[in-house]
Amino acid sequence: MTYQVLARKWRPRTFESLVGQEHVVRALTHALNEQRLHHAYLFTGTRGVGKTTLARILAKSLNCETGITATPCGKCSACTEIDAGRFVDLLEVDAATNTRVDEMRQLLENAVYAPTRGRFKVYVIDEVHMLSNSAFNAMLKTLEEPPEHVKFILATTDPQKIPVTVLSRCLQFNLKQMTPPLIAAHLERILKVESISAEPGALNLLSRSAAGSMRDALSLLDQAIAHGSGRVEEVLVREMLGTVDLDYLFSILDALIAGDASEMLRVADDMTVRSLSFDAALQELASLFTRLQVAQLAPKAIAEDIPERAKILEVASKFDPEYVQLGYQIAVHGRKELPLAPDDQSGFVMTLLRLFAFRPADAAISDRGVKTNAIVGMGARPAADASRSPTTQGKSSQTPPPDQKTSRFGQESPADYGGTSRERAVTEDVEAEVSRPLPVPETDAFPDAAREGKDWTEIISVLNVGGMARELGQHCQLKTLNETQVVLSLAPVHRHLQIKPAQDKLQQALSEYFGRSLRLVIGLEEISGDTPAAVAQRRRQERQDEAVASVEQDPFVREVIDIFDATLIDLSIKPV
Repeated sequence: MTYQVLARKWRPRTFESLVGQEHVVRALTHALNEQRLHHAYLFTGTRGVGKTTLARILAKSLNCETGITATPCGKCSACTEIDAGRFVDLLEVDAATNTRVDEMRQLLENAVYAPTRGRFKVYVIDEVHMLSNSAFNAMLKTLEEPPEHVKFILATTDPQKIPVTVLSRCLQFNLKQMTPPLIAAHLERILKVESISAEPGALNLLSRSAAGSMRDALSLLDQAIAHGSGRVEEVLVREMLGTVDLDYLFSILDALIAGDASEMLRVADDMTVRSLSFDAALQELASLFTRLQVAQLAPKAIAEDIPERAKILEVASKFDPEYVQLGYQIAVHGRKELPLAPDDQSGFVMTLLRLFAFRPADAAISDRGVKTNAIVGMGARPAADASRSPTTQGKSSQTPPPDQKTSRFGQESPADYGGTSRERAVTEDVEAEVSRPLPVPETDAFPDAAREGKDWTEIISVLNVGGMARELGQHCQLKTLNETQVVLSLAPVHRHLQIKPAQDKLQQALSEYFGRSLRLVIGLEEISGDTPAAVAQRRRQERQDEAVASVEQDPFVREVIDIFDATLIDLSIKPV
C-alpha cells in the first residue's frame, strides 16, 4: 500500500477538526447556519495555516447533498469527490502559473454556465496576489456581481499586493499562525492515533521549528519518524534539526557567572565538533535570556511543567535584570552580525566574549576577598586593594597620573590626538566628574548614635548604591529603624521599583552603612510626607523658579520684552 504523508493524511475535512482558527470557523459556521452567504471570500495568512483547507471545507458545506450546512456529511458523492480533488464544479486555480489576463478571461467566461453536479460553482484562486494588474481588472466586474451559482474563494500569503478594489469586494479572514503549544498538542494526538511514542521535548522542538505552520510541523514529524526509525526522541530530533541543547547554553551562562572565559570557549568548541548551527544557538540564547527576564520580573508566568524551570529560576537569581536586557541585545545583534563574520564560529565566539566583557561583577570576589561593585567592561578599572580605606581610594582615583589621559571608557581623549582646546577642556571636565568618588561614609565618620538620628533623605544620599536600588530608596519613606530591620513605605504608583535585586542591593548598602546586619521590609501604602525624590524635585523646582525670576528681573531682558512685545519661555531657562 502506498504511504500517504501525514500532512495529507491528517488534512482537516470538517470545521471541527481544524486547529487554531476558531475565529474564522465561528464566523463561517454562523453564516452557513443562517444562510447569510457572501459571493467572495478572501483567506490570508502565512504558509501552512489552513487557507486551502478552509476553502475545500467551505466548498463541501455549500455543495453537500444534505443541504447547505456547517457540518457536511463527508459521505455523499459531492463531499467525497471534493476530498479526492476531482469535483467538477470546484475549480482550483494556481494564480502563480495563470497570471495573464487572457487566462483569467477564459476562466471567467465559463462562470455564466450553471454548475454540472453541485449546487454552486466554486472558484478557489490560490496565491491571488500573483495575478497581473490586467488580470485583476478583468475579474473586477464578475467578482462584484457574479451569477448566483458562483462563489469565489481567494487565498494569499501577501494581501498587501492585492488591489483595494478587489479587497473591498470580498469578506476578508486573516488566519493566525499556530502557537508552539497548540502544534505540539496536535502532533501528540496524531502520534497517539498512529501508535508512535514520542517524548514531549521532541514535540516542543518540532513545534518551535515549524514557525507557526501546521503543515511544516507535520512534514518535520514525518522526517523525525524516519530519522528515528519509528521513534520520536528529543536527542534524535535535536540531531536532525541541528538545534542546540539547552545544556550548552546553561553551561555558557554558568561560566559567565563564574567569570571563566576559557570554559565558555570550550563549550563553543564542543558545539563546533558536533556541527551545531551557531545561528540557531544565538536564537536559542536570546530566547533563554527572554525566559530569564520573565523569571525575574514575573516568575509565576513560568509554567510549572517546563523541565528546565528550576534551572531557569536558579540562573535568573544570579543576574541583574539590567544585564539580562543587555545579554538579550548582545545575542540578537550577534546573530544579525553572523553573516559578516569571517566564519560562524568566530562570530559566535566574539558574541560570547562580548557577553563576558560586559558581565556583572557585583558578586565577583577579588583575590583579597573584597566585593566589587562594578560592571566589568571595556576600560574598567581593576578592583581596589582591600588594605586601602575608602577615603584613600577616593583620593587616589581623583588625581590620575599626569601622563594618563583616558576617557571614561578607557579610550584616548581628544587631547591625545590633537583635539581643539575646547575639546580638551570639555574632556577634562568629564574626566574630573567621572573620577569623583562616590560618597562612601568613613568607618569613624558617624558613630552609630549619630547615624540613627539622621533622616532618610540624608541616609540615602550617602549610601553606596545606584541604578534601580537608588531609585527605590529615593521613592520610599522611613517608617521604622531598629537593631534588626529597616521598614520603608512605598507608594503603590511606584510598585514597579520593588524588584528583588534592587531590594537586595539596598539592604546590603544599609547593613554596611549601619555596621550590622539589617533586614529590609518594604510595604506598599500611600505616603503622606515627602520622600527623598520629592524633596529633590522640590529643590530643583525652587532653583528653576529662582532662575526664572532672576532672568525676568534682568534690566536687559525687561527692555527686550517691552520693545519687541516678547514672551519669556520658562522652559528655555536652566539654573546654573
